Amino acid sequence: MSTMNISLPESQRSFVDQQVADRGFVSCSEYIRDLIRKEQDVENFRSLLLAGANSPPAGVADAEYFEELRARVRQHEAP
Repeated sequence: MSTMNISLPESQRSFVDQQVADRGFVSCSEYIRDLIRKEQDVENFRSLLLAGANSPPAGVADAEYFEELRARVRQHEAP
């Protein structure tokens, strides 16, 4: 794992330290890695949304479509 040093104003450093203490992180590095993973998830989700928005429609989402969808869900519900 490589190392990266960052500079923070005291107010941000205090915030990070408080988050580490309050949320049970082992270290500031663990907290920052968690923030980065969450941002990566947001970026991935945004990419998926854009890909979906740019794709051609798969069909009509009318009342019949939703009724068929509900029927499929009911078939897979646990007894």
